[in-house]
Amino acid sequence: MRFVGIDPSTKTGFVVFDYSGELIRAKEITGVGDKDPLRMRTMIEDIVSQILPDDVICIEGFGFASQQAVQNGGIGWGIRMALDARGIKYHEAAPDQVKKFVGVSGWTGEKGSKRRLQGKEKKAAVKEGIRHHFGFFHKSDNINDAFILGRIAEALHKGMVQTKEQAEVIEAILSPKAPKTKKRKSKGAI
Repeated sequence: MRFVGIDPSTKTGFVVFDYSGELIRAKEITGVGDKDPLRMRTMIEDIVSQILPDDVICIEGFGFASQQAVQNGGIGWGIRMALDARGIKYHEAAPDQVKKFVGVSGWTGEKGSKRRLQGKEKKAAVKEGIRHHFGFFHKSDNINDAFILGRIAEALHKGMVQTKEQAEVIEAILSPKAPKTKKRKSKGAI
């Protein structure tokens, strides 16, 4: 049994840990060439070919931006469909859960003067969180996210976490709450 993290993107982060938690693979998978659908199909085939039947997999869920982007959404759905076709189960972690697992809230500053982390600043905070919690560093943001996802997969299976935030992420993945629905205001009797 291994623990696999997948961060779907045009350069998909792919990380594998052995059962003892040793990192055995960390790479970006890009597919063949630069023309779609060949590039996307070969990327998905490459990823799925490296998955073993008893792997515990965690894949990053769709963020708001990737729901809007056809390429990233296509890659993410393509990976999920290929895993499903092979009967391989996987867990999903929302982008905010990935960040929270390494102690990044997405905000900086003191109460009353907080501001949202953006772009490179947010990515730097995630890199620092990984370095602090796991002693790992990679220049690729895709591999860094896949690293966290692999650690989430390990925690989902072994139940071992280091922080309260990590425990909250694992609980939210294992027991997701139903989304809140908005109540419509009635316009009165007709």
